[in-house]
Amino acid sequence: MNKLFFFSFLILLISLNISCKKNNSFSKNHLTFSTDTLVFDTVFTTIGSTTKQLKIYNQDNQPINIESIKLMNGINSPFRINVNGKPGVSFENIRIEGNDSIYSFIDVKLAVNNQTNPLVVEDEIQFTTNGKKQSVHLAVWGRDVYYHYSDLENGTQLDLNEGVWPNDKPHLIYGAAIIDEGKSLTIPAGTEVYLHKNARLIVYKSTLNIQGELNNEVTFQGDRLEADYENVTNQYYGIYFDSARPSSINYLNLKNGSIGIHMFGDNEQNSPSDYTLTITNSKILNNGYYGIFTYRGASLKAENTIISQNESFGFLSLVGGKFHFNHCNILGYNSANQNQAFGIINYFTENQLTYVSSVDGTVTNSIIYGYNVSEIGFDTLSNINGIQISLNFQRNLIKKDTSKIEKFYTNNHIWNLSPEFEDFITHKYNLKNLSPAIGKGDVTFPYFNNLNIYGQSIIPPNIGAH
Repeated sequence: MNKLFFFSFLILLISLNISCKKNNSFSKNHLTFSTDTLVFDTVFTTIGSTTKQLKIYNQDNQPINIESIKLMNGINSPFRINVNGKPGVSFENIRIEGNDSIYSFIDVKLAVNNQTNPLVVEDEIQFTTNGKKQSVHLAVWGRDVYYHYSDLENGTQLDLNEGVWPNDKPHLIYGAAIIDEGKSLTIPAGTEVYLHKNARLIVYKSTLNIQGELNNEVTFQGDRLEADYENVTNQYYGIYFDSARPSSINYLNLKNGSIGIHMFGDNEQNSPSDYTLTITNSKILNNGYYGIFTYRGASLKAENTIISQNESFGFLSLVGGKFHFNHCNILGYNSANQNQAFGIINYFTENQLTYVSSVDGTVTNSIIYGYNVSEIGFDTLSNINGIQISLNFQRNLIKKDTSKIEKFYTNNHIWNLSPEFEDFITHKYNLKNLSPAIGKGDVTFPYFNNLNIYGQSIIPPNIGAH
């Protein structure tokens, strides 16, 4: 029994010794990485970036011990790293099993620098393994911005805008930028406006004038500039006109919001001939709900304007109002689009109350087209005292089920022929030479200044914005 116990004990010691030697026998090789440089897209000061990942490989059969990992600028670095699930600026004795890997996650947040020019900020992560130092470089382009902020949820209005916004740096809206009652804001040509999640520009009983120019447009888009966000909808809310005074928009490129332009009507201080908003030479693209949404009496006039690839309606008039489109492209072309490019609904039911209002609308020289069989949808109530549906559609190219043609369509439309855009997927809406819309516009519905969206005079004009 004693001999048996002795030999068993001896075997156990040998096994433990072999096991310990195996656990402490680390590879003498070095690390490899998924990249030697992590470059972040442009980031605004004080706004964090998306998180990028770095994969750290041990390509040896034996485990490897990383003696240290250091973010070289330490706590003063704008970069933030996380290794194997733990945040910090330095790490020691990180083990990677044979033929295995671990992740490091990196993001960046820049401080305000009060500069108008972009800046480049760099750092590096240094790895020490078996006495050898290896580095992964970090770089980010940064831009300083003008900030506009109001906390609508808590009733805090910190930003009541008026005057003229400078265009030497981008403008960033958090929460809301508000043009308050009786005030006026001008956004000059070349201004870049970026909006954070759910942010909006609010025009409240006030005036907005966006004064873009050909080849020097005003831009509205989300504040995530990484390539992954290039065509992502619902990055912000949009421009909201609440009981606004007559306003104008020229050469605006707006994309990737929820509702590009949202108008709530109030004509108590506008004459009947006034339009709440006049839009010219603009593009409203790729919004999560509507390109333009008018509600309860808002009035809109648009020329040389493209509304396309919005996930619900391109244009929706709800509970009445007035609109006039001339030489516009109002398009569907969104795979998620379950509604028409152009919609009119003159009533709305809420809390068991139904609101109904009259509609006064004109569409001339325009293209209404998309993936649906019909790209115009109507749902109206007119058998109510005082409610009128006054619509006038002339000289358009329209995609529609022609088994029923309402009386407000004239007989000079082009039905269900492709407009033959150059490439609507990439927002190139120039007409190919074989387009049926070329030269088919009516000069009795002229442009404001007889020029198309490119500043060209074409006689006879084409149908659409080009």
